[in-house]
Amino acid sequence: MKKVIFSILVLSLSLVASAQQSWSNDPMHSRLGFVVKHLTISEINGQFSSFTIKVKTSKPDFTDMKVSVVAKTASISTGVEMRDTHLKTADFFDVEKYPELTFESTSLKKISEKQFALTGNLSLHGVTKAVTLHVTYYGTVVNPMNKKGTFGFHITGSVKRSDFGIGPKFPEAMVSDRISIVADAEFSKE
Repeated sequence: MKKVIFSILVLSLSLVASAQQSWSNDPMHSRLGFVVKHLTISEINGQFSSFTIKVKTSKPDFTDMKVSVVAKTASISTGVEMRDTHLKTADFFDVEKYPELTFESTSLKKISEKQFALTGNLSLHGVTKAVTLHVTYYGTVVNPMNKKGTFGFHITGSVKRSDFGIGPKFPEAMVSDRISIVADAEFSKE
């Protein structure tokens, strides 16, 4: 009897483990971007070009997904080398002292069939704060190139740079305190 119970337990655990799926973003078809206002009259777009996003889920509708993001702060790019160099200094991101930003999800709320509110801890510039992001699920297909299941998300949200101690010498009239997050990610099964 003990062998039967043990066998059922092992089988149950293996089914649970196999149901958990891991996905990684495709760097060539993903972006981790931001938008900031300059002098209150224009918007500057930028991105982190070196980042990874991992998703773990066991449900096909992603309602139990866990998300983990790691980005190299030195990979910040706005298309203007002089500005990028300045953003890497202690005036802003201080990339030598804080080489990564991370996000770890803590909860997910389904808003509609393709809309979610994803809450997690954003760690940036030595500060960790809870943030909520808006996620739109674009669908799942089989990628004809690699024959793997592939899905896509569009992510938006905002944070205050002052909450993370970024750019305290620069007033709101010069660089907006609120930074918009705009990301798109395409994922394939690992």
